[in-house]
Amino acid sequence: MVRGRAGRSTRGGILCRVILSRAWSGFLIAVGVWNWLIWPRFAVAIWNDPRSFLDGSPTSFLWVHVLLIVASLAIGAALAVLGFKAWRAAGPASMSGPKEKL
Repeated sequence: MVRGRAGRSTRGGILCRVILSRAWSGFLIAVGVWNWLIWPRFAVAIWNDPRSFLDGSPTSFLWVHVLLIVASLAIGAALAVLGFKAWRAAGPASMSGPKEKL
């Protein structure tokens, strides 16, 4: 175990103690889901585009868009997973905000 400043453990890395609110966690989940809803439809449109194939062989147009789509789906999946983990870590109390004493 590595010790950081003031003797605290840094085993989880620099962001091990970061907790997002439920609102930000939901936003990350929504962006991840949005990516998975939009990009497959775009992939179908690119596949059916006449510029995607020349004499039956894939063109640079197709390969560039395949790379873009795969990267976007990977980012979307990562954001959704991080959002889900943050949602669980935030717990139900983070929705109501700080409690005030009367």
